[in-house]
Amino acid sequence: MKSTKNKLYTIIFIFIFFNIELSSQSIQWNPKETGYYQIIDNELIFKSTKRKKDLIILSKKDISPNNGKPLEIKNYSFSKDREKILIFTNTKKVWRYETKGDYWVFNLKNKELKKLGNTLPESSLMFAKFSPDGENIAYVSKENSETNTIRNSSTNANIYIENITKNTIKKITNSNNTKKLINGTFDWAYEEEFDCRDGFLFNENGTKIAFWQIDANQVRDFLMINNTDSIYSFNIPVEYPKVGEFPSPAKIGVIDLANENKITWMKIPGAANNNYLPRMMWGPSSNELYIQQLNRKQNHSKIFIANASTGSVKLLREEKDDAWVDIRNSWPNNNQAGWKFINGGNSFLYITEKDGWSHIYNYNIKTKKEYLVTNGEYDVIQPLGIDEKNGVIYFIASPENATQRYLYKTEINGNGKLEKITPEILKGSNSYQISPNGNYAFHRFSNYYTEPMNQLINLPNHESIDNEKSISEKFDPKLKSNSSLSFFQITTIDDVTMDGWIVKPNNMDPKKKYPILFYFYSEPAGTTVVDRYGVGKNRLYNGDMQEDGYVYVSFDGRGTPSPKGREWRKSIYRGIGKINVRDMGMGALEVFKKYEFIDTSRVAVHGWSGGGSATLNCLFQYPKIFHTGISVAAVAYQLSYDNIYQERYMGIPEETYQDFIDGSPLTHVKNFKGNLLYMHGTADDNVHYQNAELLINELIKHKKVFYFMSYPNRSHGIREGNAYPHVALMFTDFLRKNCTPGGI
Repeated sequence: MKSTKNKLYTIIFIFIFFNIELSSQSIQWNPKETGYYQIIDNELIFKSTKRKKDLIILSKKDISPNNGKPLEIKNYSFSKDREKILIFTNTKKVWRYETKGDYWVFNLKNKELKKLGNTLPESSLMFAKFSPDGENIAYVSKENSETNTIRNSSTNANIYIENITKNTIKKITNSNNTKKLINGTFDWAYEEEFDCRDGFLFNENGTKIAFWQIDANQVRDFLMINNTDSIYSFNIPVEYPKVGEFPSPAKIGVIDLANENKITWMKIPGAANNNYLPRMMWGPSSNELYIQQLNRKQNHSKIFIANASTGSVKLLREEKDDAWVDIRNSWPNNNQAGWKFINGGNSFLYITEKDGWSHIYNYNIKTKKEYLVTNGEYDVIQPLGIDEKNGVIYFIASPENATQRYLYKTEINGNGKLEKITPEILKGSNSYQISPNGNYAFHRFSNYYTEPMNQLINLPNHESIDNEKSISEKFDPKLKSNSSLSFFQITTIDDVTMDGWIVKPNNMDPKKKYPILFYFYSEPAGTTVVDRYGVGKNRLYNGDMQEDGYVYVSFDGRGTPSPKGREWRKSIYRGIGKINVRDMGMGALEVFKKYEFIDTSRVAVHGWSGGGSATLNCLFQYPKIFHTGISVAAVAYQLSYDNIYQERYMGIPEETYQDFIDGSPLTHVKNFKGNLLYMHGTADDNVHYQNAELLINELIKHKKVFYFMSYPNRSHGIREGNAYPHVALMFTDFLRKNCTPGGI
């Protein structure tokens, strides 16, 4: 009964946590800052900042075609005049996210509901957006819609424009029957590693559309095999550039809508198949594009200003780094570039680590001079909002505790002091959605012992303007005593100090020793140690780990994207599988010293994806420390993964080949002595199932006994066909048998 209850709790937690995240995506401020829009119970609601009654903007009746079943609102957007609403529904996945589906337009004046793209396949439209005048809507559609696969390639993607008054649809790009010419969206690698999905933009006056074109014909297909959906198996091709392969050639074109949809290509210097174009944005002028180019090694960034009419470009600024230039798009409100225009378009703000910390700079376009907006030995985690009237910028940072997140502000002129806005009592993770002019914010708070809470506040006072109690009033620090989780710091023999958390068993007997399970990720794509609700919960364990008598621990080592400065994050360059694994091994030894109740003869480790790779490397490189491992969807051989990720952090194989080999779990299989359960989905388009077979072959070669579970036709997350609960059953059964629970 206790086990079932805990499992239910875990499921509920996952739902609540992700539901909150999804809800945040549907919140939109109105331009006048009189309130914001939010989807509640499949209706679009307007919530006032003036404490007025909530207003239903879109009711279920409004979105019920022919008075039938209401559409499910997955996302929405307004026309510039706020008279029409674009509704995204009936969605399907493209790789990781549901980015294709159906679009409907609702006219708020005449209450008319109309479906777009009636001549195109169902659920095939992507990234629809209004023209500035609201008369046209542009979107992407894939002409050859694949039906018998669980994944969809980017075959023949084109941009269409639909006049919603005249009811006309025009295709304004043409792949010319070229099999893998992608217009207005991206291939797998660009989407996964640069967060590039929506690949076109109207200019300010609606006369032009700028778009990306990816030529995936020069990228080899990786063939996944489907054995379950037909008596005869068939291949699923995915355009996937492996490490060592040239990038997908990309270029940027501008469609002149007033001139028979003429396309002008931007004349960006350098070979298209040896550079990347990850960021693009219209400038203050309706005829200027700002385009970022990265070289293949991703250690040299250039920003060009392009003339949209002629295609000519001029270099504005460039940046180099001995490791890589971090271009993560941190700006809110669907900003598709890594910069933010201010001062009437005469300058822009951007983030760089060039002084050793992640900071905001102000760059003057005319003078080409810049200055630091933020300054000090701390990282700007995320810029949030700008109050230009008062010369203030808001951002997330945590100078004193890398596991927490707080709202700060400073002056845009670079002369102001760092000022913490989040109340001191709210220690944990704080996130904000700030209104366009920086007068209000939607605030969310949680920590490891407090469930997420929301409130509407004013700025800069951080006063709640909700009718109920503020978060500060509702927050109860005394709940901390009810939690069995605590945070810690350890310093290894290499003088590396790491943050971690530990969850202790219930009713511990100080005279007994308990088994320990480590949870690792350890790569540049993510952290595991953040002070927010849900941390320390193992959703793969089918039962109650605390009640069963396990110690559960995680810590973040060098190379993880913690706010600890450039040196911390980039020390892993050319060292994935070595430096991070060294930190895991030496960190485990320090945990053993710190907590005497740990049974060092019962030590297990687990992880997924990059964490799965770390798990394998821990078992194989440090077999005297880690005895049992559960690894899922791991990169077993680094030369099997995609070029953007691997070459960013490890260099070009031609130059750094041995680093790839030294960091790959395959290289160290011969040292394995313990217990291993390995799991992988056969339709994993991210970390290919190929890794499982390479690993199995090497284990066989060295006569190693292990356990293996494949999941037919499942992707990287092994979610399809209700497979995830089975993963949990396998995980739990193996852990209990090979790292027995309870104190002894």
